[in-house]
Amino acid sequence: MQFTEWEPIYLEIVREFGFSRQKDEESAAILDSLLAGKEECDDICLERIVGWEATVCGDGPNLDSDLDALSPRGTLISADGATSTLMHRRLWPDIIVTDLDGEVEPQLMANGSGAVVVVLAHGDNTAKVKEIVPRFRGPIVGTTQSTPFDGRRNYGGFTDGDRAVELARHFGARRVNLLGFDFENPRRAEGKDLERKRRKLKWARKIIFERNPIQVFLWTP
Repeated sequence: MQFTEWEPIYLEIVREFGFSRQKDEESAAILDSLLAGKEECDDICLERIVGWEATVCGDGPNLDSDLDALSPRGTLISADGATSTLMHRRLWPDIIVTDLDGEVEPQLMANGSGAVVVVLAHGDNTAKVKEIVPRFRGPIVGTTQSTPFDGRRNYGGFTDGDRAVELARHFGARRVNLLGFDFENPRRAEGKDLERKRRKLKWARKIIFERNPIQVFLWTP
C-alpha cells in the first residue's frame, strides 16, 4: 500500500482511538537512530515473498486449532505473539511483523536464526523500542505507521496481523492464507481492554478484505 492510499485510513484511526501522530513520529525517529548503520533488509523480504504463496499467522485464540487442521504453506509470516505458538510447534517463521507487544524471547531467537523482523515504532511502544530493538542481532526492517522517511518504511496496516498481510501484498505474494485470525474474539490477556481490541480488529478486517490486489483466504474449520 502506498502512503498516499494509507494516510487517510491512518488519520481515521488516529481520530477514533485518540492516538498522537506526533508521538508516532517521535517513536519512529528513535527507532531510526537505533537502526543507524544497520543494513536494510527489504531485499530479503522481496526474495522471500515475491511470486510465492504466503501464510500469515495471527495471534488469535484459534491459532492452535487452525494449525492442528492446516499446515502453513509457502512463506511463513508471523504476527507478533503468534511467533511463540509457532516456535513451540517447531515452526520457524521467515518473517515476523511486530510492535513488540507479545513475548519477545521467541522473536529474538527466530531473528538470530535468520527470520526478518519488521518492527513498528508507534507512540505507545517507545520504551519497548528502546529496550528491545538493540537486542535483535539478525535482519531487521524499521517501520512507522505515519509518514515514511529515510530508511523507515510504511507498508500500510494497523494491527500486527493486517500489517503482515499488507507486507505480503507490498512485496508481491500471489496468495495469502490466514491462520489464527478471529476478528470477533481477541485473545484474552491481563490488562488488555477487549472491547478496544475488538474495535482494532474491525479495522484489521476492513484493511485486509476491502482491497483485493491478491487473493486472501481466511481459514475457517
